Amino acid sequence: MNRTNRMGLAAAAALVALHVGAPLASAQETLKQRGLEVFGYWCAPCHGAGPGNPGTVALSVRYQGVKPAALEERTDLAPEVTKVFVRSGISIMAPFRKTEITDADLEALAAYLAPDE
Repeated sequence: MNRTNRMGLAAAAALVALHVGAPLASAQETLKQRGLEVFGYWCAPCHGAGPGNPGTVALSVRYQGVKPAALEERTDLAPEVTKVFVRSGISIMAPFRKTEITDADLEALAAYLAPDE
């Protein structure tokens, strides 16, 4: 089984948990855990905390300390915003195709980066 299929299966399992009566908190935790995995694989190399991450450096220059540059430290990333940037790209960030980040994994990533309610 290739990596894309494994990633999609984990996200699908989280969605199935929602439909078979699993507690919402547990399903949401599972979804966010998958989002953490997606972030670690696809996003952290550019947007992780610390020096040497080009996306974090670019956001640091852009926000000048008004907002955190590391995406995991942000509290204002609505899921819709994350989805648009991932699918469309911005500046030097290329868009990600559905064959790279599946829709289910994008849902998980957006949930992971979204502020807690």
